[in-house]
Amino acid sequence: MVDPTQLAESKSIHRQTGKTFYYATRLLPERVRHPTYVLYAFFRVADEVVDNPNGLSPAEQNERLLEIEAAALGREQTDDPVLAAFSEVREQYGIPDEEIEVFIDAMRSDIEKSRYETYDELESYMRGSAAAVGVMMTIVMETDDAEAALPKARRLGEAFQLTNFLRDVGEDVADRDRIYLPMSTLEACGADPADIEERRFTNEIGAAIERELRRAEGLYREGVAGIKYLPADCQLPVLTAAVLYADHHRLIRNRDNDTVTETPSLGTLRKIVLVAKTRLYWEWNNDPEAVFAKVSEVPMVDDDSVAKTRPRDSLPTS
Repeated sequence: MVDPTQLAESKSIHRQTGKTFYYATRLLPERVRHPTYVLYAFFRVADEVVDNPNGLSPAEQNERLLEIEAAALGREQTDDPVLAAFSEVREQYGIPDEEIEVFIDAMRSDIEKSRYETYDELESYMRGSAAAVGVMMTIVMETDDAEAALPKARRLGEAFQLTNFLRDVGEDVADRDRIYLPMSTLEACGADPADIEERRFTNEIGAAIERELRRAEGLYREGVAGIKYLPADCQLPVLTAAVLYADHHRLIRNRDNDTVTETPSLGTLRKIVLVAKTRLYWEWNNDPEAVFAKVSEVPMVDDDSVAKTRPRDSLPTS
């Protein structure tokens, strides 16, 4: 059983480091909300080893990730409140070891790998960094139709991750020397990775980001289509998370796709209004795809004319 101290620590980490997802998590029923705090905190504890190593060498980072993995899998005792809580959640809900192992493997790859030649390579990375997250979340929700829900949950996790990559292009290269835009996409658009490394935005980089935005929107369409397989009391919170993450695409396009020189972020007022609007439409029609089509600016068909002509709403835009 996760004790109150462990839960408080996990919730604090989630609130401080996952502000967009935290808004949606608060809508979950308590039975799911509490283990979600623990899951997210675990993801951040592992992620921080590679994102903010604090002087650790690559070998020491690897060793720390192995320690985290062993504690998370219950193979070693730990006094870390987040890892101890996660091990309890893993055992309680029957989270497969494979999902934890592929997640840690993805974190480990961040130590050495900073460029991805193709989208297939990036997708393999996201199998651990994003799809596994979607799987674990779906498991703690305890859906009655896991066979239908899990493939869609993987896609939605990838959509969230890809949105983050596209939002943080400049920040990732400046802080961590990482470029998550596939080199093949940059090449196809005539973009030079050196410009990203120097944080110089070009139209060609903008074209590459647009191409990946469109790919992410395809993932959203697939992922949102699976929300109906989740328990009824979890559908609105997951839909709200999708709406909030996808709204970064509006911010990115409002900057002509320049996320190299500055990182856009959703303002608090915008988040509040999106949450309220999503709930309002949900009360009228609890079809996740229909509500997502109404509230988000992700076109529900992959069509250039739809993407270019869809009217803006009048919500606050910051």
